Amino acid sequence: MKQNKLYAALAAAGVLCLAAQLGDAALPGIFTAVSAFPFEQIGLGLRALSLSGSAGNAAALALYGMVCLLPACTLLLIRRRRGLCPEDALLPVLSAVLFPVLYWMINPGLLGAFLGSAEGQPFGKAVLGIIVYSVLLGYAVLRTLRRFFAADLPQLQKCLAVLLYALSVLFVCAAFGTCFGELVDSIAALREGNAGNERSLALSYTFLVLRYIADALPYVLDVLVACAALTLLREQSLSRYSEAAVAAAKRLSRLCGRSLAAGMLVNIAFNLLQLVFLPRLLTVDAVAELPLLSAAFVLSVLLLSQYIRENKRLKDENDSLI
Repeated sequence: MKQNKLYAALAAAGVLCLAAQLGDAALPGIFTAVSAFPFEQIGLGLRALSLSGSAGNAAALALYGMVCLLPACTLLLIRRRRGLCPEDALLPVLSAVLFPVLYWMINPGLLGAFLGSAEGQPFGKAVLGIIVYSVLLGYAVLRTLRRFFAADLPQLQKCLAVLLYALSVLFVCAAFGTCFGELVDSIAALREGNAGNERSLALSYTFLVLRYIADALPYVLDVLVACAALTLLREQSLSRYSEAAVAAAKRLSRLCGRSLAAGMLVNIAFNLLQLVFLPRLLTVDAVAELPLLSAAFVLSVLLLSQYIRENKRLKDENDSLI
């Protein structure tokens, strides 16, 4: 995927995440949880079709069965294309899981019997969605691992590129989906907790937005790091010992270090700013970050960059001797 197309895809993913969160706030009956998408919407559509009449009910039952059996039917197509693997057994499991999950999505009132009240429906839908995604993601991870161990170097590079694409999308969803959703929920909670006192909330609203920026910035920087890693991967696939590959490795290592430092400094600045305005704030959220995973990733990239430079140096020395 070219860089421009990747940026366009990531921008589209960000817009969809924002639309989903705003839709959740504006239409809480349709969008109740990110993890319930798209099963909740499928259930609502099938319920509306079923209530439209006898013909609609028959069509809804047929569509319900087709959607639930789709993973199991995919297994038949996979069998024709290649031999079956042990992880393929998760596809019929996914079909078996979809039957009760979509049934409860079509009839969300039944969730109250398990959760105690109708107010627990959003939580129940979120749990149901997570159960489905756990099976789906488990299958994807196991298939990916099998491809990793069976791949040669060019195939591994392609797999790594796909992984970086997926990570970029996840980072965008975290920044403009999860973090933005927390901002919307925080604003709503602040407004409800201070009804009749809206004029004094402007500063608190501002700090909620600043908190969102501090939380989302590391994910945005992670997207830039992933794009830089894709550039390095592309240069490596063209020539492992080229100057362009060495330069790309240097850029990636610098970007990793600067991204980690920027995230830490923004969080420190936000906490200190909260301290200054603490008496006037109606909501406070201080976080002390210890980014061990990010630091380990930066160290890994620095080691990789050093290996690439060292290999290039050894290659140049060998070429000069020859």
